[in-house]
Amino acid sequence: MCKIMGYSSGKVSVLLTMCIVAFYGCMNNENDVVADAEVPEKKMLVLVENGESLAPIVIAEEATPKTQRAGEELADYMERITGARPEIFTGMPPAVPEKAIWVGYQAHLDELFPQTDLNLEYPEEILIAANENHLVIAGRDRWDGEDPATQNEFGTVNAVYTFLQDYLDVRWLWPGEVGTDIIEKETIAFEPFEYRYHPQIRSRRGILRMSATEGGYSQSPEFTRKQRLQLDSLTAGGGHAFGDWWERFHEDHPEFFALQPDGTRSGYPSPGNAKLCQTNPDVWDQWMKDVKDQLSRNPQQVVFNASPNDSWASGHCICDDCREWDHPDAELRRFGWEGVSQDYYALSDRHVTFANTLARKLRQEYPDEEYYVLMMAYGHSRPVPIEAVPDDNVIISSVANFIFRPDNADRGSPNDTPHRVQFSGWGDVANHLFWRPNTGNPYGWRRGDPGIAYYFDQTIEDFRFIAENNCIGIFIDTVWEHYSTHAPLYYVMAQMAWNPYVDGHEVLQDFYRRGFGNAAGEIEAYWNYFAENIDNHGTTEYYNQAYDFLDRAQEAVEDEPEIYTERIDFLRIGLDYLRYLAEAREHMNRFKESDEQDTAAADAARELWLEKIKPLAQDEKYPSAINWGPIRPGHGRVGGTYPEDLRRKW
Repeated sequence: MCKIMGYSSGKVSVLLTMCIVAFYGCMNNENDVVADAEVPEKKMLVLVENGESLAPIVIAEEATPKTQRAGEELADYMERITGARPEIFTGMPPAVPEKAIWVGYQAHLDELFPQTDLNLEYPEEILIAANENHLVIAGRDRWDGEDPATQNEFGTVNAVYTFLQDYLDVRWLWPGEVGTDIIEKETIAFEPFEYRYHPQIRSRRGILRMSATEGGYSQSPEFTRKQRLQLDSLTAGGGHAFGDWWERFHEDHPEFFALQPDGTRSGYPSPGNAKLCQTNPDVWDQWMKDVKDQLSRNPQQVVFNASPNDSWASGHCICDDCREWDHPDAELRRFGWEGVSQDYYALSDRHVTFANTLARKLRQEYPDEEYYVLMMAYGHSRPVPIEAVPDDNVIISSVANFIFRPDNADRGSPNDTPHRVQFSGWGDVANHLFWRPNTGNPYGWRRGDPGIAYYFDQTIEDFRFIAENNCIGIFIDTVWEHYSTHAPLYYVMAQMAWNPYVDGHEVLQDFYRRGFGNAAGEIEAYWNYFAENIDNHGTTEYYNQAYDFLDRAQEAVEDEPEIYTERIDFLRIGLDYLRYLAEAREHMNRFKESDEQDTAAADAARELWLEKIKPLAQDEKYPSAINWGPIRPGHGRVGGTYPEDLRRKW
């Protein structure tokens, strides 16, 4: 029976779940319910009592640096929650503790947990289990040989963050200390329980890919790690595979490239978008050489891209062998070559056959490894193939652009086939499917407009939909990481990437409750306001009403902890930024309508950017509020609002 147990200790009573089937609460199974008289009394595992730690943390001796760090963070958070910091051991203490928290699998756990199967069968599988004396937090970890730097499965690390979130009630609402929410308790105790989970979506870092690693436009590598996005096990890029091949090979191996109607292998339409002769065995061999080179530089790599270059309607090979791979019943599409265009069969069967060919060579070369070939279903290969079926070690990366656009149709399709239909079709034939949507800029998505709240419900539906269609990876091009305006959307996306079957609406409600206390209703209404006025934004009145929500939220938490005020201030930075951006646009509209020598309006817009917007985006206290990198003047992503970004054609 799954229920909440209480353990009294002074003024604070801890309520922790005996078992957590999914995020945010227990799921009762009526078949498990028995009469109270039949339930034997169980002893509680007490880890902290009345502010005193009773159990050390023992980290596996062979733990990798990331696992060691996670174990130390567990101690940090337990200290913040209870005021008591557990002692930490790496490797077995001099004597087996009477009580302990074991981080990572350790051989003697078989004796301490005789009723628990400690085998971790599935990729990234986690196990969190407690008996009356011990707690184990472990996961499937994988690396090559003796080198932990090659680790490509981080089950234990993700298990620690799952324990902190689901069992100790820690929340990471957005990056940084202000986005971290902790419930203080004097006692931590559990009835014996066992929880297992392995994520279906094994490639997750592509959701907040700017922060998958340090550097660049990264805003939140710590946040993505704690949200269990960063340390996934099927890391794969979202791009094209052969962008440098023309430069590398066109002089010595012109036969690598697509035959054109004029009889040349010219690399049309451009060097970076040159297509290959996919039936050429020498191309297959060179791809395998590149795989070996990639593995020499990155031994933990498991996904190898074979996706054709971009400019998807142009320059594909017309040799007899390549055309033999095409299916005559495929949907007709419009293709182009130098000076020539015509309707031809969609290339889905060709590209799947190419991927299968490489996948079989990959398996032959590395029979004991879990290696995959990645093939994008993009452009004229978006339709489901007629006959070709992806091999089991082929991942299809469907560029199905229905994110934020549920009714969006494939513009290359003569039948206006919706992207969602294409995705579900691939789900029927491919064992492994990635979702790789291009977001574009719906309702100011790139610049951080919170009107994107209009798509909260759709995003929740989409994540469930892709999971039900064999999706094992997500790569979104691109999430721009403006947390002060998009935080709840990023949060629900992160949570549903880890478990796409969780109730996304309850995730949102939890975000509002934990983030804003008594102001939760006003903050929810704040984002709903933007959603309801998605086509009516930018005026002074529009922003004044938005400020009213934040002002009322501030009034609601006047007698509450200061952290709620800080979080409202964090949102206010985003609203200030959007208001200044709207003013800059007004100045630039006047400039565009004026004589080019009249630069007063342009100067006013430039001053707003440098004196108002830039300081907000570089605020030391709230560095993740607005991501300055991708929107800064010169990038053109907020086009029409900065003089130097203008193209003088109106």
